[in-house]
Order: sequence, then C-alpha cells, then structure tokens
Amino acid sequence: MPGKTIVVGHSYGGAVITNAAAGSPKAAALVYVAAFAPDQGESLGDLDGRYGGPATKITVPHPVNGEAAPELSIAADKFPEYFAPDVPAAQAAVLAAGQRPISVAAFTEQTGEPAWRTLPSWYLVATEDRMIPPTGQREMAHRLNATVTEHAGSHAIAVSHPEAVVSVIDQAATAVR
Repeated sequence: MPGKTIVVGHSYGGAVITNAAAGSPKAAALVYVAAFAPDQGESLGDLDGRYGGPATKITVPHPVNGEAAPELSIAADKFPEYFAPDVPAAQAAVLAAGQRPISVAAFTEQTGEPAWRTLPSWYLVATEDRMIPPTGQREMAHRLNATVTEHAGSHAIAVSHPEAVVSVIDQAATAVR
C-alpha cells in the first residue's frame, strides 16, 4: 500500500502486528481487536496462562506430515460457546469448520521489541470474550498506553459487531492523518 498504514490484528493477529510492524516505516498505528499484545520476551502461551484463557482446554491437535500435534484448532463443539456465542449458530458452525489450525510454535515463540513501544495504539476490548478474558485485554491495553474502546461482544466481535471494529479503526486513521 502506498503511504502510511493502520495495522490491525485480532486474537493471535495482535502478536503478529506487534512483531511485524516493529521498525516498519509504513506502519502509522496499531489497532488491537480482542487481541494478544505481548511485550518483549513474552509468548502467547505466557499471556493465555496469565489471563486464564481456555486455549489449552478446548483445542484439538492436527498432525502435519505424520508429526504429533504440531498444530491446534478450537474443538468444533466448543467453538460456538467460547469463540462466537453472540453469532447465530449456523454462522458459528461455518466459522468453526473454516478455522485454520495454529502452530504450537505460535504459542511458544517469544516476542521481539514490540511495535507498540513506538507506534500509537488503539484497543477494542470485547467485554464478553471467553477466549482472551476482558481483564487481560484491559491490562494489555493499559501497558501499551492504547486508546481503549469497550464494546459488548464475544471473541468474534468482528463478525457480531463489525461496526464497533470499523469505528476503532476509523478513530486511529483520523488521529494519525
């Protein structure tokens, strides 16, 4: 994209933007949507354990190339309850069936120097999230000095309340113009 870019991450995507935008001359701001926001040296597993997320309790292994459990996904029968309780059941079932497993390494790799140390940040707290508890979201948002918006919604807030997500992205874009 030409010019500056607002970098947005949801869930695990928060760790992605935290690392990928670090030192990028194109990144203008970060927007975390019910997302992990790790600090240097932290992993997603550290944060999930600290904030009481259910990830290890509701995941199922997916062998790849004969290896034992190198990837995980949310158990289909747990997905609506934990990830998308405010999404219609049929739509939650489609989301569960279409989820891409995540590498175990994504939960164990440590974060480098976080982009949020140098970029302005916004955080949308999903107040009914059962994947990353709202208390943890608030703590992460506080430590990165983010502009915080809270909205009732599950971890699937981008599906159940897309207007809330768009509003926060618009706030960030307006602020860094």
